[in-house]
Amino acid sequence: MAARAGRCCRAGLSCGAVLSPALLSPALLSPALLSRAAGGASATPRWGRAAFSSAPAVSGREGPQAREGSLRRRGRTSQFVRLAAPPRTERMAVDQDWSSVYPTAAAFRPASVPLPIRMGYPVKRGVPPPKEGNLELIKIPNFLHLTPPAIKKHCAALKDFCTEWPSALDSDEKCEQHFPIEIETVDYVSSGTSIRNPKARVVTLRVKLSNLNLDDHAKKKLIKLVGERYCQETDVLTIRTDRCPLRRQNYDYSMHLLTVLYHESWKTEKWENEKSEEDMEEYIWENSRSQKNALDTLLRIKASENVSSVTKEELLASEVVKNYRNSVIALKNEGETESNMSQYKESVKKLLNIQA
Repeated sequence: MAARAGRCCRAGLSCGAVLSPALLSPALLSPALLSRAAGGASATPRWGRAAFSSAPAVSGREGPQAREGSLRRRGRTSQFVRLAAPPRTERMAVDQDWSSVYPTAAAFRPASVPLPIRMGYPVKRGVPPPKEGNLELIKIPNFLHLTPPAIKKHCAALKDFCTEWPSALDSDEKCEQHFPIEIETVDYVSSGTSIRNPKARVVTLRVKLSNLNLDDHAKKKLIKLVGERYCQETDVLTIRTDRCPLRRQNYDYSMHLLTVLYHESWKTEKWENEKSEEDMEEYIWENSRSQKNALDTLLRIKASENVSSVTKEELLASEVVKNYRNSVIALKNEGETESNMSQYKESVKKLLNIQA
């Protein structure tokens, strides 16, 4: 009969007309079935919720207060509270090994830096925000991993993989003689969305043309090819490359340009043999019309003085002709400046033996 009563309750039927009062005893039926059969609210079962009913049980003790009271009786709290541990700076010793705190480059950690650092915009004319929870300190790069003791440790670790500096290279002149090519790069540290700066890819190569194996023709042709990249005062060729996205690529490209320029300057094209005096990169006094006119004038002067044993080589080796040659070259290559004009005037007067 108890099984039949359970089926009737699950079907939602009233059991008052089917079951006799003698069979509705607490020994046979549960309190939930008795309450359902009598038409009242179901009570909370002894071993959990109603085992024979799909309807939700309603009890007056259900709710937050009832649950909290039950938890207190069992010795538990309603929510697990985790206390924050003290910062690491309070437990640091005075002789703390800082390289173990920041062994590599990392973001700023306020609990690990025992310094009263402040950064940010001061609100209401106050002081900048402290380091705790400060996003401005986290965004920027720092050098906490590059302290002097850490650098010494790095150098000591790399010392086994390095070679000693050559004793023969004890001056800058010797270094320039054995290593004539100078490479210059720049590293940037800035606050931005990325730690990589686009300007860091630029590579600048410098070399003196006197350190390269060039003859007169190759040097003049290389100067003509590079244009404004060559400084005549310092004799330095400067090649700046920034077309490639990486620094290593720009370095390889600059070395490639120097190699191509060197080999190209040694080539002699057919049209180079047809160059006239007006096509020259600079004025050359030897075999020029100025030299021929000066020698003819001096030979006529010597002939008028009945001196016929003078040769052209002797005249070219004389001090007067050398001064005239230098003044003409400076006037042609450097332009008509006041000093060049006065030097040319004095050399012509000495050449013609004109007394002021």
